[in-house]
Order: sequence, then C-alpha cells, then structure tokens
Amino acid sequence: MPERLTEMLMDTWTPLIILWITVLPSIYMAPMNQSQVLPSGSGTGLKRLTEEQRVLNRSKRGWVWNQMFVLEEFSGPEPILVGRLHTDLDPGSSKIKYILSGDGAGTIFVINDKTGDIHAMKRLDREEKAEYTLTAQAVDRDTNQPLEPPSEFIIKVQDINDNAPEFVDGPYHATVPEMSVVGTFVTKVTATDADDPVYGNSAKLVYSILEGQPYFSIEPHTAIIKTALPNMDREAKEEYFVVIQAKDMGGHMGGLSGTTTVTITLTDVNDNPPKFAQSLYHFSVMEDVALGEPIGRVKANDLDIGENAKSSYDIIEGDGMDIFEITTDAQTQDGIIRVRKPLDFETKKSYTLKVEAANIHIDPRFISGGPFKDTATVKIVVEDADEPPVFSSPTYLLEVHENAAINSVIGQVTAHDPDVSSSPIRFSIDRHTDLERQFNINAEDGKITLATPLDRETNMWHNITIVATETRNHSQVSRVPVAIKVLDVNDNAPEFASEHEAFLCENGKPGQVIQIVSAVDKDDPKNGHYFLYSLLPEMVNNPNFTIKKNEDNTLSILAKHSGFSRQKQEVYLLPIIISDSGNPPMSSTSTLTIRVCGCSSDGIVQSCNVEAYVLPIGLSMGALIAILACIILLLVIVVLFVTLRRHKNEPLIIKDDEDVRENIIRYDDEGGGEEDTEAFDIATLQNPDGINGFLPRLKNLALQKDLFLEEGSILGWTYIYERIADFIAKDRIYLFNL
Repeated sequence: MPERLTEMLMDTWTPLIILWITVLPSIYMAPMNQSQVLPSGSGTGLKRLTEEQRVLNRSKRGWVWNQMFVLEEFSGPEPILVGRLHTDLDPGSSKIKYILSGDGAGTIFVINDKTGDIHAMKRLDREEKAEYTLTAQAVDRDTNQPLEPPSEFIIKVQDINDNAPEFVDGPYHATVPEMSVVGTFVTKVTATDADDPVYGNSAKLVYSILEGQPYFSIEPHTAIIKTALPNMDREAKEEYFVVIQAKDMGGHMGGLSGTTTVTITLTDVNDNPPKFAQSLYHFSVMEDVALGEPIGRVKANDLDIGENAKSSYDIIEGDGMDIFEITTDAQTQDGIIRVRKPLDFETKKSYTLKVEAANIHIDPRFISGGPFKDTATVKIVVEDADEPPVFSSPTYLLEVHENAAINSVIGQVTAHDPDVSSSPIRFSIDRHTDLERQFNINAEDGKITLATPLDRETNMWHNITIVATETRNHSQVSRVPVAIKVLDVNDNAPEFASEHEAFLCENGKPGQVIQIVSAVDKDDPKNGHYFLYSLLPEMVNNPNFTIKKNEDNTLSILAKHSGFSRQKQEVYLLPIIISDSGNPPMSSTSTLTIRVCGCSSDGIVQSCNVEAYVLPIGLSMGALIAILACIILLLVIVVLFVTLRRHKNEPLIIKDDEDVRENIIRYDDEGGGEEDTEAFDIATLQNPDGINGFLPRLKNLALQKDLFLEEGSILGWTYIYERIADFIAKDRIYLFNL
C-alpha cells in the first residue's frame, strides 16, 4: 500500500516539478553572460556607448532563458506566467522595451514590455496545438532602435492526462472454430489516446477483459484476444459477448479508460454424426405405383450446420435392395425412398430394408470420436390394387397368306387378370388401327380372323391394336400391338420391266443382238425370281428373229439374217411369252416392237423413217428442215406482197348488185324460228360501218376469190381462207363456200 501511494504521488507531482525546473530558472536566475564588459565605475554604461562603438563592437546575444513550457488546460483566476525575457543590456532602467511576435502573440501570449514577463491569456489544449513559435526582440524605448537581433524561441504546451482511450473501429465482430484449443487467436482490437505518447504515461495503454471470462483472454499490451477454454461447443453456445477495456497511465490508478465490445461467434466443425429420429420406419405402397415415385421419407438429424450437416443415404441390407432406391433431398436432407422395379402384391407382400446415413464431409480431427453414420430399419408393405389385364406377350407377330379364306383364323392373343379375384376378359380391336376393318376378333377367346381379302402387293404389313378389358371393371384396360405379315402366293404373271422398242440396222449382221429385255413380277418368291422366255408356237420358226436366255434372268433378241430394208418392211412385232417358276406358274405375253433404221458404218442409228430413205445422200435431216423453213418463209412473203397489191386496187364500197348472199350455201344450225334470223343478219355483211366496223367485207372476199381462181393462184387461196377463218371467229358464221 505505501508503494502504491508513492506511485500515485509521483504521477501527480511530476508535471509540476518539471514546470518549476524549466520555468523558474528563467525567471529568477541572474544573467549568465553580458554582451559587453564595462569598466569599474563606469556608471551608466548605456549612456556612454556611442552609436559608433555599437557599430564597431561585435554584438553578442544577451538573452537568457531555457525552453519555455506552459501547462495545458490551466484555468486559474489570473493569467499564467509562462516565463520572462531578459537581456544583459538591460541595467534595470526603463530604457529597454521588449517586443513579442509570432504564433499567438498578443492574443494567446502577452509580454510585459518593461519586465519581459510572458503570460498565457487563454486555456491551451495540447491536442489542438502542441507548441508555438515566437520571436522576441529588445529595442530602445525612445528610439525603437533594436538593441539585439530578433531571436526565435518555442513555447511548448505541457501535456496532462485529459483524454481517455478510444476504440475507433469498435464494436468488433470475430469468429473462431468451435472445439478450438486454448490460446487460439480470435482477433485483435486497437485503442487510441490523444495524449502525448512521448511524455509521461498519459498515452500508455493497458488492455483487460471486463466481460467474457473465462472463455477468452486478452494480451494487456498487444490487445490480441485468444480462447481461454478448450472444447467450446457451438451446439451448446454459439455466440459470446466480450467487453474490452483500454486504460492509460499504464493501467495505474487515476488513469482514464475506454471500452468496446467484441461479438465472437463459434463457427461449425463436423464434430457430430447424423442420427435417425427413429430406429424403425413403416411405409405402405400400392402395387401399381409408378416407377420412380417416392413412397416414404426418412431423416437423420445432424447438429452441425451447412456442409457439415449434409448426409448421404444408402440401402445396405434387405430383401428389396434391387426393388427400391434411396436418394437425398438437397433442400431438406431427407432420405427419399423410391420404387425401381414394378411391385406385385400376388408375388411378394412386404419388404424389409436397412438404410444408412453418413456424413459427406468428415473432419479428420474427430474421426477418433466414432463413425459419422447411423442406420435404421424400414419395413414396406405392398397393398393389393385392381390391376389391368396382362397379355401373355408384350407384342404379337402373325403371318397369313394373301389368298387366305374369309373368316379363317390367322392367330390368337391371350390375357389374364393378375388380381386375386380374377375377372373375365373381353377382347376387341381398336378400329383406329384397322380403319378398313380387314380383321375381326373373338371377344371371348381372342382369336383373330380375316374379314376381307388380302393383297400382299398392295400392303404387306398390317399393324393393329388389341384391347383387353375386365368385365367387372371396364376402366381396367390393356392394349397390345399385333403385327400381321401377309405372305406371298403366286398370283401375278411376269411382264416386261418397261415398254421396249428395239432398233434394227439395215446393215446389221446375222446373230447381232438387237435388244436385251428384262421382266418383273409383283410376287415375291422365297427363292427369288426365275423367268422362262419363249416365242408363240406359231412364231417358233420365225425367219427373222430368235431369242436367247441370259444367265442374269434377262433375254436377248437376235437377228437371224442381214439385209433388212425399211422400204420392204419398216416395223416387226415379236410376241414373247414370259413364265415364272411359281406353283402353279403364271405367264403373260408381251410384244416387242422392232423398228428398221438406217445406221452409220459403226452401228449408230441415224434415221428410222421411210421418207428419209429417198432423200439425197449427203443431206442430214437438220439441213432438210432448214431448207424447208426457208421455202415456207419465202412463200409467205410472196403471198403478203401479192395480197397487198390486189387489195390496194379493190373498191371500198360494195355495190348492190354484187351481193354476197349467193355465196352462202349452208347454215348448219337447226331451225329456230325467229332466233335464226337474229343469229345471222346479212345486212351486216353489206354495211362496212356496222357495229363491228373492223370486220372484213365479204364482197371483197368474193371478188378476191374469183380473181385468184382466174389466175389459179394457190397463195391467193391461202390468203382468202385465212380471212374467212378470222371472219368466222368474230361473227360466228359457220361455213362459206367461196
């Protein structure tokens, strides 16, 4: 206790002792040196000094003071004396005047110009301004002439402990893993003190915990917070509220303090295994449940959170491991049991499974604590459901010959009710798959019969759907596809694959192949097609042509001799009998047209027309066509020229005595009374300016006809007929005899 009291007294009086040492000597101590040495009995030396002597003699500093200090926050009734300025040139008379300038001169600091005493007029705050730089000078009071050069000095504000520590960044939040060992770093806090850190202990801070023990501790000087208890469990308590104190003066009594709060949260580690809420689960499911449907949920609870609480589920034992599966719900972490394969109440009515839940993420630090998994038993009861009929086969394939008789049985389907109380089954055909109603089915036994004839060449496959319905519950329906293949019978005769027309060169040689023909058969024998070719019995001894069967099932037509002539016979017809190898065989007769043509020396056909045979040798068909076109064009030009000249000399008005009525000899329409007279008006022909003013005048036509008949001009006749045709088309006159 005495030692503690001594420390308190020292902390309180230390600033005052320093002030006394630094200030009082500057006030009461005598001058330490003089600017000039004066002789004894000199009297008032200042009077004897002349201006010349002052200039010639080196002036020495005569100021006597130490660095000045002033205590901050001092607020007495009188201004506080900071210090005194004095020069050794001052003999104590009133000839010296002291002047003060610089920071705060005249406002904060005031000097007595006679004595040099400096007083602080205001309360000072070191945290606002720590020191002031001022300039002092001594001048002659009468002349204001400087007696000394100006000199700077500093007044420092002496610090006192007037600021408490502050936590600028508080309050704090920190985390630390649960189950951490003692001494695990949590966080670090920092407090600041505005007092002078280099003077005294005003800014020397010491940290301590006011609340939060015994869980956490703090380093007194570094402010590092650490765990103080081992194995703190997040599942028991997750959040801690810690109060930290910072105290200045080194933590001694009388110091100022500040506090802050630190909220420390324990983060989760995987230190808890999953645990099923119950050891036995019971579920029931209908036997007709759809595959993949969930039938129940199990849950293994984990006290951890986040990734540490995630578990995976698995079926590890049981008689339904291949029937059921279990998956994890990512949202709820439940185990969902689903059906993998169809259930059958009549086969098995219950299942027993053993499921396991295990953590996905395991912390190696806690493996020794035991397995992070748990198991539970699941019993599943299958309940009976009214199931639809079941066919004996998922699909059926039937075969029938295309010549099968109507109402003959082509196949049968069977189905049964799998329920314990078996219901009779009725069969029907889905007519949407048999729009032509080619098949029927016996509703009782499922026998399928033929309703209409079949033709393999029209449709070789028929796909129908058979419907089975329970008689006691018509909503229980099953369907099965039935594919019916129509088998071939030999009911089509072979024929030429295409219409052939052979060409025979006049300069051909005996034995030359004229044409190779092939045959097709709509039937489809199992061993492929094999055709027999022959000539009609009356054509067996044909003097001109013969046939030869090729190995590729085709037929070659050969010429027996040479010297064929288009003038003698232009076309030959060769009937050929084609037979297949069916049972019974089918045959048909096809006729091959052979045309005699003119060919080049290398056998290329050039012309097959008889008229072309009499054309001069050396002119091609293209050249002959060009010549003929030129002749026709020339004739047309001549006709137009003659017609224009004849027409130019004709009178424009028809005379009355030259009526054209005698030229109309026949009118083919049946008599219709007055309608006939309205249908044709001869006056129209006589009037060139009638309602159809553009029509040609028949009188001119008649005159032109006579003129051309007299001259015997064929071109004139051509022109007349063209004009008549145009007239008929426009005026509906059926026939004129010119």
